[in-house]
Order: sequence, then C-alpha cells, then structure tokens
Amino acid sequence: MNEETKSIHEFDLELICEYFSILDRQGPGSPEITLKALSFIDNLNENSQIADIGCGAGGQTMVLAQNSAGTITGIDLFPRFINIFNSNAKKKNLHNKAKAIVGSMDKLPFQNQELDLIWSEGAIYNIGFERGLNEWNKFLKIGGYIAVSEVSWFTDKRPTEIEEFWLDAYSEIDTISNKISQLQRAGYIPVATFILPENCWIEHFYAPQIDAQKVFLEKNKDNKSAIDFITNQRHEMELYHKYKEYYGYVFYIGKKI
Repeated sequence: MNEETKSIHEFDLELICEYFSILDRQGPGSPEITLKALSFIDNLNENSQIADIGCGAGGQTMVLAQNSAGTITGIDLFPRFINIFNSNAKKKNLHNKAKAIVGSMDKLPFQNQELDLIWSEGAIYNIGFERGLNEWNKFLKIGGYIAVSEVSWFTDKRPTEIEEFWLDAYSEIDTISNKISQLQRAGYIPVATFILPENCWIEHFYAPQIDAQKVFLEKNKDNKSAIDFITNQRHEMELYHKYKEYYGYVFYIGKKI
C-alpha cells in the first residue's frame, strides 16, 4: 500500500456496509454467472434447503430464487443488508421462497446435514476459504453441493504491487490449483471451476460504483474516513484494470462425499 491509500482493514465495517448498501451487488458477479454456477447443481427439488451465506443485499439470491427449486435462507452480519434483501424479496413476490436473517457465518443456525446447497458469492473470504469449506461441510447432506466465488491468482508469479495489495486485503488469496486442493481436502468432489469474465468486475461491480460514490460522498462530505474509503475503492479499481490478467474471481463448486 502507498502512503496515500489506507488498507481496507483500517475502515469501520458499518461505513463499508453503508457504502455497499447503495449497490445492487456487493462484489463481482452477474445474473448470468449465478445461473452458470447453478447449472452444475442437480439435486434440488421443492423440499430442498439452500443457504446463501454472506448474502449481502441479495442480488444473486433473487436470481437463485427465481431459477431453482427449494427454499433459500440468506445469512448476513449486517441488518441493513437483511432489510434490503427482505424488502426486495417481497417486491419480487419471492418472500415465500427466500428470506434473510441476521447471523454470522461462523455460527450458522442450521442442523447437521440439513442443507442441500450452500451458496456464497464473494463472501467466504470473511471467514477464510479453507475454514469455511471445512466448518460448513457438516451442515450439508451427503451429496449436497457447495458453490462459492473466491478471489484467486491466475498465475504463479505476479507484479509486486498487486501481490502486496491483495496479500494485505486477503492473505489467503492463492492459485486456482491450490484452492481446488483445499476443496478436495475438505471433503468435496470438485464438480466445476471457472473464472468470472471481466464484465463481472467492470460492468456489474465497478461501473455502478461511479454514481454510488457521488451519493456516498455527498452524504459524508465532512467525513474524512468516508473520503479515504472512496480513495481506497478507486485505487482497487485502478489496480484491477492494470493487473486483471493476474487475478480475478473464480467459482468453485464441490459435492460432499
């Protein structure tokens, strides 16, 4: 990190939540990619129980609810996201199929072998990829699926600037092959792995932030921490455009054995 840009860990979580609540998506992705990942799941029926862990405002969860059988429970730590989720579910007439509750991903409110599918787009990093895969396994039925997207290195070597940025932001960032090995060791058969295309970052994540940043800064114009946070977000976006051939989000889909 340079002297002008603070580490993401220096910012208050409520401030971060306030900013991302303006956006439909809290991380890179798209409806098309959610559907692509869902296409690898073949065990769902009207009685299936699905959990979207770290659901945020539920942009991806609404897509799941509209295109899958079963009932979905969204879990997120921040009430602001949960309120948006449940409001959107009601507006889309999905409230009987998808509901969200406040909760922590390290203290999930499920019984052992209760779930048919665990979903987590861009959120498992909060507990750690390997820890999440291992701790969540007990909640899945035998033959159940886990589908998560995770930032990963595309190459074995990369420029120092981007390596230092991501090791500070998320020390567990690793290569795709190492992530797949972690998936296997946690008790899953690797079913599918694919890289999210650039438009998941540029069109669906960064472009909407341009207007969101204007709204956020206007509301927080006298808040230095808020101004510094937007500087951090803009720096991240610049780094993505500069180094996108070295890293990105990857979907990992596994089946419990």
